Amino acid sequence: MKTLYLALKYLAIALWSAFVVFPFLWALTTSFKSANGVTGGATWIPWVQYEPSLQGWQSLFGGVGGINVVKPFYNSLVVTLSASVISITLGTLAAYALSRFTFRFLWMRNSDITFFFISQRIMPPIVLAIPFFLMLRSLGLLDSLPGLILVYVALLMPIAVWVMVDFFNGVPRGLDEMAWMDGCNPIITFWRVILPNALPGLVVAGMFCIIFGWNDFFFAFTLTFTETQLLPVAIVSLNSSVTPWWSLSAAALVSIAPLVVLAFVVERFLSKGGLAGAVR
Repeated sequence: MKTLYLALKYLAIALWSAFVVFPFLWALTTSFKSANGVTGGATWIPWVQYEPSLQGWQSLFGGVGGINVVKPFYNSLVVTLSASVISITLGTLAAYALSRFTFRFLWMRNSDITFFFISQRIMPPIVLAIPFFLMLRSLGLLDSLPGLILVYVALLMPIAVWVMVDFFNGVPRGLDEMAWMDGCNPIITFWRVILPNALPGLVVAGMFCIIFGWNDFFFAFTLTFTETQLLPVAIVSLNSSVTPWWSLSAAALVSIAPLVVLAFVVERFLSKGGLAGAVR
């Protein structure tokens, strides 16, 4: 019975791994094919089943019929990282206040305020498109990096608040009380005692913000014209009457590479450990 269980477990793992890896393998092989290689049927082994070509990659760096993804890639980095840092900073402060202090405004309490933050993500993006467009136009920030950063902060901060409230609720209040007994004020308590113990939450919230910000297409498309272009919009511009699968595959790999690297770097922070022995 144990042998059967292990066999089924590893079979399920193998099938799921194949399901996850297959799209990346398809994109990788397609990115090194020419037009004839793509239309010639499914092939996987270079130099045996098809002749490798750099046409797809060359089209990403100013090649014939392509674009230069360097500037859109840089713009996406600036917008995503800036908006994520601001959202995490403001969202963490708001989440700590909602977790440790009691707020009352008319009928609203802490849970209602937290839900108000989360409700900003419930609305369809199209509902916010026109208000954001008019706001950026009135501020003179339409089709600019600062304008996109401002919009992304409004979109990402609810995620940071939602994640960090949960993590702060999991940090024992006894840590705050011990810090106060040792003479720390609330700011020092937050900075030196609570925040280090909430590091896994910061990492999780940061990853969510970066992933949502990096992959956003709708607002990057509707709030920009010619001066500013983010990577998702640049990738879509590769498409034409004949879909260049080789170029789109290469662009997809370029787009997901930063997220894959980020996942490997922060993997060890994704557990909620670190509070053992924190309370005396």
